Amino acid sequence: MDRPEKFIRLSSERHDIVDYHSQMEKIYEYIKQHATPQSEALAWVEKQTHIRTNHARMLSGSAQGQLMRMLVQMTGARRILELGTFTGYSAICMASALPEGGHLDTLELNDELEDLILEGFERAGLSEKIELHIGDCKETLKSMRLEMGLAAECGHSDSEIDSESAAISEEKLYDIVYIDANKREYPEYYELVFDMIRPGGLILGDNVIWDGKVCQDPMPQDKQTVGIARFNDMVSADPRVESVILPMRDGLNVIRKK
Repeated sequence: MDRPEKFIRLSSERHDIVDYHSQMEKIYEYIKQHATPQSEALAWVEKQTHIRTNHARMLSGSAQGQLMRMLVQMTGARRILELGTFTGYSAICMASALPEGGHLDTLELNDELEDLILEGFERAGLSEKIELHIGDCKETLKSMRLEMGLAAECGHSDSEIDSESAAISEEKLYDIVYIDANKREYPEYYELVFDMIRPGGLILGDNVIWDGKVCQDPMPQDKQTVGIARFNDMVSADPRVESVILPMRDGLNVIRKK
């Protein structure tokens, strides 16, 4: 009996995804072997992530972590904002490259990870440089915007806020924002953080290839894939930035605010 066309198409899509994973894992393993080795603290976080969570694949990994560390060094960043801490691997990578007096704010929804995250920061000797914020990412961002003198919601006029607090000092702006939280909300995160970052600063969007799903035709219509595709389209059409997607791990969108 002939297989239905829909079954053949779905089988082909699954095969493409498996083949994509297989090839990327081989490439990533080669890259990893030729990158600067991770620190003892990062190795501990990676091991504990595999032991204590069911989503170890969400780790940014040593090669991408090294890239992010180098971006902090090359840009001379002093203030970093991270959306989506997970177990703290990427926060440690970036914070380890901050100069004296540098600071990283990291936002995480899952309070069950708090003890693991904080122990990793302590092992890395970075507890003084990193502040963990537990709670809903968008709500935390809105509170942080108000503290900076911005409207909580994008699109609101700054005239709604006390004129004295609406003027943001350079010291309050972030140099790098790393987005790695709920994929379906990437477009909203982008709008919320945009005026929290200085001109010339970087926005890093992780997982923007999303297992190759954003490249499939037709593209899957689940909310996470749609959110990432919208984010990529939004960035590429935004005249306020210049950007490039690196095929690192699951895709890293490197965005420079003009």
